[in-house]
Amino acid sequence: MAGMKIDAKLTEAALLPLIGARLAAVRVAANLTQEQLAEQAGVGLRTIQRLELGAAATQLSGFLRVCRVLGLIERFDLLLPETVPGPMEQLQSGGRTRRRVRSRKAALGSSAAWKWGDAK
Repeated sequence: MAGMKIDAKLTEAALLPLIGARLAAVRVAANLTQEQLAEQAGVGLRTIQRLELGAAATQLSGFLRVCRVLGLIERFDLLLPETVPGPMEQLQSGGRTRRRVRSRKAALGSSAAWKWGDAK
């Protein structure tokens, strides 16, 4: 899997071992054994082993602890950038932060088809 690019086409089954292999490479580059990383991250050795194997059952909190020790937390901002509302959305919201998303059915009201000229 060396040199394989992470993209949206990959299934979870393909993505998990790839992420695990990359975590292992970062750990080795940091000159840490699995045992040392587990101790510093406050997780079990088995958690590190499962992460590096790409096992799906590993808890996200353990993954985050390992990423923190390896100095990868700051990179999450690239993965999940903060969303900034556009200028029109800011004007329409009057400075309020959006907190909910309505389902399409609720937003449309009844199940009747919309017609031109219908009022909002």
